[in-house]
Parts: sequence; structure tokens; C-alpha cells
Amino acid sequence: MGNPYLEMRGVSKRFPGVQALTSVSFEAYAGEAVALIGANGAGKSTLMNVLGGNLQSDEGEILIGGQAVSINSPLAATANGIAFVHQEMAMLPTMTVAENIHISSFPTRAGIIDRKAMEASTAEVLTRLGCHFTPDTRIQVLSTGDRQMVEIARALLSKPSIIIFDEPTSSLTSREKARLFDVIRTLKTEGVTIIYITHFLDEIFNICERATVLRGGSTVGGGLLSELTTADIVHMMIGDVGLDTRSAKHSTQQREVVLKVTGLNRRGVIKDISFSLHKGEVLGLWGLLGSGRTEVARAIIGLDPIDDGQIEINTGSGLHPIRPREAQRWIGMVTEDRRNEGLLLPMSVKQNMSIANLRGLLSRWKLIDNRRETELATHFVNRLNIIISSLGQPVKTLSGGNQQKVVVGRWLELNPPIFIMDEPTRGLDVGAKAEIRRIIFELAEGGAAVLVISSEIEEMMALGERYLVMNRGQIVNELPGTSTKNELMGAAAGAAQME
Repeated sequence: MGNPYLEMRGVSKRFPGVQALTSVSFEAYAGEAVALIGANGAGKSTLMNVLGGNLQSDEGEILIGGQAVSINSPLAATANGIAFVHQEMAMLPTMTVAENIHISSFPTRAGIIDRKAMEASTAEVLTRLGCHFTPDTRIQVLSTGDRQMVEIARALLSKPSIIIFDEPTSSLTSREKARLFDVIRTLKTEGVTIIYITHFLDEIFNICERATVLRGGSTVGGGLLSELTTADIVHMMIGDVGLDTRSAKHSTQQREVVLKVTGLNRRGVIKDISFSLHKGEVLGLWGLLGSGRTEVARAIIGLDPIDDGQIEINTGSGLHPIRPREAQRWIGMVTEDRRNEGLLLPMSVKQNMSIANLRGLLSRWKLIDNRRETELATHFVNRLNIIISSLGQPVKTLSGGNQQKVVVGRWLELNPPIFIMDEPTRGLDVGAKAEIRRIIFELAEGGAAVLVISSEIEEMMALGERYLVMNRGQIVNELPGTSTKNELMGAAAGAAQME
């Protein structure tokens, strides 16, 4: 294969209290895609931020085309032919595609923006990507997949020789993923080096030739994907940690009902939602995207209004009707969007974990007992294996998996009898998923009732003791925990076809 086009040798990086990278080595050849894999907090983002000029390493060197280079800023990275397609797309929705693509480098003529040149170069790169929208299209009217193409077009504008894709498919449909993969294959034929970061292991076997695996900030393995299996990669990522599954699907007939929902309605959103949730049960709420699963959860917890219906909760002396807003005393909810709805990003880990339990932390003088707050936060950080430098670390600086565990830890502090978990493992690697699943099983074994919403059918089958199937805001079927994958898919798809 010749010599690697990109080499990173002995790269180390330390932050206060954390050794993020320890003598990491990474290489990639021209015209190939290399998967960079690792659990949340393994060092993937730190390594790529060093390559992209956002961070400077403490030790190590970078070689491009066999020559040592100094990359001390994003501009230096661009000058060395490196482009970054970020997971979080930074777009200005009211501006046009051409304006967004050129936002950091508008072409000028006589000191004025040259719009003709800007639109011509934009049209050229859009054609290269097979896009059907035009340079003057406003971002706000584009789909998520088309916005991803704009992000890639922005990267291609500088004619890079190395492109880093960071979780590029996390918000894409199957059709949009296929389109993205076609673009990557085309780039490889043009000699571009692709670095592909993802949690979806099936994708790397589809699009990549080799993989490098990080764990704990060090390179632990990798090689040609033709010589590796998914199990090999999972073992390198997380060692001997298994994906926990509950040993049996228990009957709910003899168990106490802790939540009963009857005739819950919200016009145009959900219709006649009725079900019961039992003590110690994991109940799966299943349906295709847009079926109304999250809307049901939000209505129960009082985040969204309802037109009519009844919610009853067992408060210790039998079922009692309550108003949705009162449900928050008895239900802990892990929301689908942890960054925008689940966390207070500028605040510390300790503050985020204690915020649901402030009444329980009051001293006799009605002030927060700081010692007790620290003790509880420390206990659950250790229990959930949350990787932090200190309890005072801003939660926005944590990896996605550790952020999710902070949200879960918040409700474990409160210890409610009912949990609603909406997409609890979305965007997490297999190791973090295993830990969240284990927590769900422990909650159920301890007597808590858990309502789980997940778009991943394998996860739903591993967790659920029975399943409620939703379509267009209604519960259209109930299936036992022994149901097969085909039966679950068929129930959801069949209900959609009947409409």
C-alpha cells in the first residue's frame, strides 16, 4: 500500500485532572476510509481536535505526505488540506446555501462580496455532490440530509486531501445515509483520505477499509476490517464487559399497578391512550418515527397539555388520580434530547445531578446542604462510572455517554417509583449502552416501573417484558415480551399501512 498519507505519532494530551491521550498512534492512506472507534470518552474527539487545530498536543508529531507539519489552529489545518464535517451542524438558517458555504471565506471583488463567483463555486461543489437544490436556497427549507450535504460542501470548498466525518449519520434517514455513503465512495476514488467516527458499527463495515480503536486515551488495536468482526471491535472497545440482557420475561399478572393512564387525549397529537404499568416492569413503547411515543411521555409527565383523560399513580396507598404536573413528584424522565432538555450545560456535574432532589437536600435552615449534595453526587458518579475530572466540571464538557449518565444519576438521587426513558441510549457506544441497560434492569429488579421508548428494535427486544405498539398517536396493539423482531416490525408497519 505504500506509505500512509497521514500519520499521527505518539500524541499525548492532558487536561487538568485528566490524561485524555497517551502516546496515541494513528495512520491513514490516500483514497481510503479509516474508522476511528472507541467508547464515549476514549479520546476520539480529542485526537481529531488535535488534527483539526482546535487543540495542541503536549507530545507527538503529525506527518502529512511524509512531511512533519505544525497544526496550531483551524486555519493551519485548512492550509494543510484538512477539513472537518461536524456532528452538530452549525448553520445560519435564514441565509442561503452559498452564504453558509462561504461564511468564513467570502470571495471579494474590489472589496465587495463577489456574489457571482460565490454562487458559481457553490454550484460546482453542489453538482459534485449530486445535490438538487440551488445556491440561493435558504437553509431553513432544507431537510436534515440536505443540510448535511451543505456541511460537506463547505468542507470540500477548500479542496481538502483529508476529511474528518464526526458521527455524520446520527440524524439521517436510511435514504440519506445511502446518499452520504455514495459521496464518501466518490471522494475515495478521487484520492481523498476519509476519517470516519461513528457509534454504528455496521456502517464502518459498509464504508471503511480499516479501523483504529481507542480505549482510555490509548490505541488498543485495529486493522483491516476484512479481517475483523463486530465482536472483535466490541472487545477492543470495552474489554470483557457484556451487553446485559434480562434473564427472563416476567409475568405482570401478580404485580401491583403503579401507573394507570386512561383515555389520554390531545387533539391532533395523541388519542385515547390507555395502559397500565406494573411494579418492577420494563414496558416498551414501540412504533415508527412520528408515531407519537414521545408525545405520550411528555403528556404523562405534564410537559405538554392534554385535552382530557386520567392519570393515576400508586402513591403508597393505592391508585389516586393526579394532575399531569403533579406526576413529576413520582416520575423521573430521561428525555430524548439530553443537551437541550435534559441538562443545564454551563452548570457543574454536581448541580445537574442534584437539581431534581433539591427539597431532599435542604438543611433545617432551608439551605442546600452542600456536604450532603457532594456525598450523593459522588456516590452516583461512582455507581454509574461517570468519567469526570471533578464534580465541579461543566457538564457540557463531558462526552455524550457521560452526559446521559448524569441525567440518569439525577433521577437515581430522587429515587422515584416510576421512570420514563425516552431513547436512553441514542448516540451512545456499545459500552455506554450496556451500562444504561444494566441500570434499567437494576431499577426494575429493585421494584421501580420503567417505561422505555427506543427506535432500536434490538434494544427494545432486550429490555421489554411487553410492548405497546403505537401509530399516529394511538396505541394500536399490545404484544408479549416473547414476540419476535418480525412480529414487532410487522405490528408497527401493518398499523401504518392500514391508515
